[in-house]
Amino acid sequence: MAPSVEDSNNNTAAAAAIGGVENGTPPPENSRVTVVGSGNWGSVAAKLIASNTLKLNSFHDEVRMWVFEETLSTGEKLSEVINRTNENVKYLPGIKLGKNVIADPNLENAVKDANMLVFVTPHQFMEGICKRIVGKIRKDAEAISLIKGMEVKKEGPCMISSLISEQLGINCCVLMGANIANEIAVEKFSEATVGYRRSKDIAEKWVQLFNISYFNVSAVQDVEGVELCGTLKNVVAIAAGLVDGLEMGNNTKAAIMRIGLREMKAFSKLLFPSVKDSTFFESCGVADLITTCLGGRNRKCAEAFARNGGKRSFDELEAEMLQGQKLQGVSTAKEVYEVLRHRGWLELFPLFSTVHEICIGRLPPTAIVEYSEHTPKFSLVGGSNQFF
Repeated sequence: MAPSVEDSNNNTAAAAAIGGVENGTPPPENSRVTVVGSGNWGSVAAKLIASNTLKLNSFHDEVRMWVFEETLSTGEKLSEVINRTNENVKYLPGIKLGKNVIADPNLENAVKDANMLVFVTPHQFMEGICKRIVGKIRKDAEAISLIKGMEVKKEGPCMISSLISEQLGINCCVLMGANIANEIAVEKFSEATVGYRRSKDIAEKWVQLFNISYFNVSAVQDVEGVELCGTLKNVVAIAAGLVDGLEMGNNTKAAIMRIGLREMKAFSKLLFPSVKDSTFFESCGVADLITTCLGGRNRKCAEAFARNGGKRSFDELEAEMLQGQKLQGVSTAKEVYEVLRHRGWLELFPLFSTVHEICIGRLPPTAIVEYSEHTPKFSLVGGSNQFF
């Protein structure tokens, strides 16, 4: 039990030992964490974080999780069911999140007291979310994005971490890796990478918040590299799923993955020359590419798309197969294609270009192999040969 104010005044040394005041300097405030998003991955992230906040003295136990409110088939509100059962029955059924996870359907209320904000929503919703909370968060807040995707604006591509930083006026790290959420939820071992810009201390705080025995997290000073790996691998996973649906075999799939990694690296370094080669060998790079091409929703839906000869749209398959979750690969392929077209790079990235054209029905699924290994025309971008 903490001493009274009177006791503290009489014995500042004793008070300091339990978090009181010493030499007039207040103790550091414990960090409060809010997870913005409550889908499959968002719920797993909340579970990880909640487990650690109970053990770390520098964090408040409670973890707020913003829930986009839905009415379940039972007539109950999703947020109310989460708080009653300690389980996200729609997006992560059968997994207890931790009793210190509090679902909050009010976005502004969920973020107002937090100084550590974890963003994990479909990327296409992020601009609207930022507009809703601008000016309503703490000035000392730090953010981390677990979101795969980018916004394409007239002035060029904008990474989600940059969108968060620019709209909210706060620093934003990223966390990406070979992280199929359902496997982490049942505590199977995996790894992840935190990308940071300047402050290694902030990066280490995020590592501390996420790292646990079955989830090994490391940090690298390369936000753009880490984030683009997490974004672009979903496009390659669409290609891998098409190969599976066409029953082309493991050799073909391995070739598509190799070509995809090559294009990921080239695209990243053309957009951001500061991207490090070593980042592609972290969990966020080759490991995430492998696991996403072997499992995950993008591969799964692309396989179904190919088996149906491209006659059923990805929107239809998403609604049928993902129970409210969102595909990222199809929308990211479109965004990447827009960047390539605008900059005259389409022929330099045959795999990326072909994936988008298959997704919109311009090419049949079989084109994934027919077009993907066209030799890139390096002359389109001066000196681009070094990126391949």
